[in-house]
Amino acid sequence: MGIFSKVFGSYSTRELARIEPLKKKVLELDEEYQALSDADLKEKTNEFRERLEDGESLESMEAEALATVREAAYRVLGKKPFPVQIIGAIVLHQGRIAEMKTGEGKTLVACVAAYLNALTGKGVHVVTVNDYLAKTQSDEMGKVLRYLGLTVGCILHGLTNDQRRAAYNCDVTYGTNNELGFDYLRDNMVIYKKDKVQREHNFAIVDEVDSILIDEARTPLIISGKGDKSTALYGVVDKFAKTLTAATVVEMDDKQDQEEVNENADYIVDEKSKTATITRRGVKKAEEYFAVENLMDPENMTLLHHVNQALKANGVMRKDIDYIVEDGEVVIIDEFTGRKMLGRRFNDGLHQAIEAKEGVEVAQESKTLATITFQNYFRLYTKLSGMTGTAMTEEDEFREIYKLDVIAIPTNRPVQRIDHTDLIYRTEKGKYKAIIEQIAECHEKGQPVLVGTISIEKSELLSSMLKRKGIKHEVLNAKYHAKEAEIVAQAGKLGAVTIATNMAGRGTDIMLGGNAEFLAKAEMRKREYPEEIITEAIGYADTDNQEVLDARAVYQELYKQFGEEVKEKAQAVKEAGGLYILGTERHESRRIDNQLRGRSGRQGDEGESRFFLSVEDDLMRIFAGDRLENMMRTLNVDEDTPIESKALTKIIESSQRKVEGRNFNIRKNVLNYDDVMNTQREIIYKQRAQVLDGEDIHDSILKMFEELIAGTVKQYINEEETDHNQWNLVGLRDHFLGWITEEGDLEYDETDLAGLTTADITEALTEKAKSLYATKEEEFGSEVMRELERVVLLKVVDTKWMAHIDDMDELKKGIGLRAYGQQNPVVEYRYEGFEMFDAMVDSIREDTVRMLLTVRLQKNQAPEREQVSKPDAPNAGAGDGSFGGQRRSAKKK
Repeated sequence: MGIFSKVFGSYSTRELARIEPLKKKVLELDEEYQALSDADLKEKTNEFRERLEDGESLESMEAEALATVREAAYRVLGKKPFPVQIIGAIVLHQGRIAEMKTGEGKTLVACVAAYLNALTGKGVHVVTVNDYLAKTQSDEMGKVLRYLGLTVGCILHGLTNDQRRAAYNCDVTYGTNNELGFDYLRDNMVIYKKDKVQREHNFAIVDEVDSILIDEARTPLIISGKGDKSTALYGVVDKFAKTLTAATVVEMDDKQDQEEVNENADYIVDEKSKTATITRRGVKKAEEYFAVENLMDPENMTLLHHVNQALKANGVMRKDIDYIVEDGEVVIIDEFTGRKMLGRRFNDGLHQAIEAKEGVEVAQESKTLATITFQNYFRLYTKLSGMTGTAMTEEDEFREIYKLDVIAIPTNRPVQRIDHTDLIYRTEKGKYKAIIEQIAECHEKGQPVLVGTISIEKSELLSSMLKRKGIKHEVLNAKYHAKEAEIVAQAGKLGAVTIATNMAGRGTDIMLGGNAEFLAKAEMRKREYPEEIITEAIGYADTDNQEVLDARAVYQELYKQFGEEVKEKAQAVKEAGGLYILGTERHESRRIDNQLRGRSGRQGDEGESRFFLSVEDDLMRIFAGDRLENMMRTLNVDEDTPIESKALTKIIESSQRKVEGRNFNIRKNVLNYDDVMNTQREIIYKQRAQVLDGEDIHDSILKMFEELIAGTVKQYINEEETDHNQWNLVGLRDHFLGWITEEGDLEYDETDLAGLTTADITEALTEKAKSLYATKEEEFGSEVMRELERVVLLKVVDTKWMAHIDDMDELKKGIGLRAYGQQNPVVEYRYEGFEMFDAMVDSIREDTVRMLLTVRLQKNQAPEREQVSKPDAPNAGAGDGSFGGQRRSAKKK
């Protein structure tokens, strides 16, 4: 802590001091609101809304609204938000990030802030990391919000458009970041406004904000359709890749004998940068295998691309670490949370290369229809906030990218967890031996242990070692995702041993002695109570449903019974030392390590944490291997003797900071490029929305006629050319032949030609085009033509926008090489990208006019709407008819 912080307090403590008076005001209202009847408490919502309609601000009634929902939470759930939870809700309402430790009740905090902001009627989105959390939070917190008269929706995978629309129209909507992002993209592909599901992006509360806005920000959301390319080549190239020899290096630098590596290996795997690069020897083998003269020739670029992806799939991507194979499909594993990323695919053909490697069906190559990064999606919201147990390590990124500051909220009770210094072993074998001994020691005295691993592979290795030792345990990783909540909930039981991959956002508290609520619910399931009845049975909301009332009585009885058992066992667990967190490796991010530690010591519980490391761990070996190896050698350490040193811990944390910095730069680079596309996307989507909103675009269409013809005339005729015989009138006529001009048009004798101006030609062509269009309108009728204008424009824009996305992607692939020419690749990408955008706008204008002038309808048949395809393959697009005046330009800086 610096001198400034010691004297004036940290940023968080200063901000908390500003919030303190409001918090006190909320607590002072507690007694008054307790005295209100249920009817009077519920009526508060209508009162607040009437006051808002009368012009009062949300801030002026903030204390009253927070006191209302605080009392409602107690009446419905039996939980009254602690003072620190009220502080958290105020921070969220202010559009900031609340850092609240595990077990501090973030779900209830989000509910309190959501109620306050939902009073405006503009909607609140509570964003979670998976469907399970979205469903459970909307079920539990929805009881409080519905009790107060608000509507609550939940967006889950597999819902119909009508169900989604109803959920988004609710006052508070729970959903996952993926579902919300994909719905936004799909909404900007529809032909009719009634097919949109989302409304305005008013206020979002992002749960596990670091996981969503930081960890997932490197991978954009992409909606794909079927591409044209064959997938057969992936299997052929994979067979070739499996014949090659790889050389694995920590990092290719000047000290490495690169010539020797090139001579003795077919490709090089760089562990630090996670790349696979073919060598000269590998190139020669590829040329022989595929019978090509030069692999680097432009005509062989597709083959080279497939080879590079196959090398990455075989050399860099690891099964049960980067992905798993499940039901014949390759499923990505989130390296930060250990969760399956269902519906997401590696892009640029890498996913297909992995499918070929694993021998599963290779999916057809896809074409990008619409894409957006999470950074740019969440920046759509008028107000954005978030909460997590670990945000301070990424504070700079939140501030720079999202303009969000982080406020650390104090815990309700002081943290008693003891964080031991890391133990570092010379070998991985020695480390695992010590881990098993530590688990056995804790298990023997009844102390529950939560073992954190960084991959499925390591969790299953530990599991097999514990089985040999005869220690009963549970395994939680992406393979056992469905049992997640139950496993986590009981991880604090006496003598429990739980092995888990990264613990980010598990969303369930680990209670010492076990979780009585989960035990009672499990017993009710055994008694075959329906899931919806169990959900209602654990609440306190008013109901006259006798089945629910009976189930509630059974639940209360079971909860009391299990509660007594848990209470006794909890005391025994506390005497044994509380939950022991055992980290088997340091993660690349300090934040993930802190999340694991934070699972112990909730609400003032006893607990311990310690990381067991080895010099052979990936992070240590790649980023600090030489220094650690030298230190171990100097101290003459054997594999069973650990070193406990603050100096070593500092080396490790320094390595983590380097990786965090590198990952930040990757995310920032992704955003820099997407910002260019985002500006273009905003123009297209905004104009598209205007068309969908029913604007009459007839005048804009006529303007497109004028601008298209004027621009085309300039392409064929040089106004400065005094000899009019040199004008390319034949070329101009042929350009419009069949839709504006016909044979014999634009033919003049010498006298007429000499007196002509380009304005005369432009005017003549424009009048003819408009006359043809007027004739078509007489034939079809004005109503049909207005609808045709909308549909044709939107479909043309859809097609052109999709092609533009692909073109921009191709531009990005090669733009990095500009750096060798002392040019900034991002600036060049922006400059060329907007030139391409202008060319796309010109193309949209011409194709729209051409289609409108040549369209044919069957008699008495209105234009049919082309069916927009389902989630995986809709048509992306934009436009509103004002493309003539919406060109963008970019100047080189």
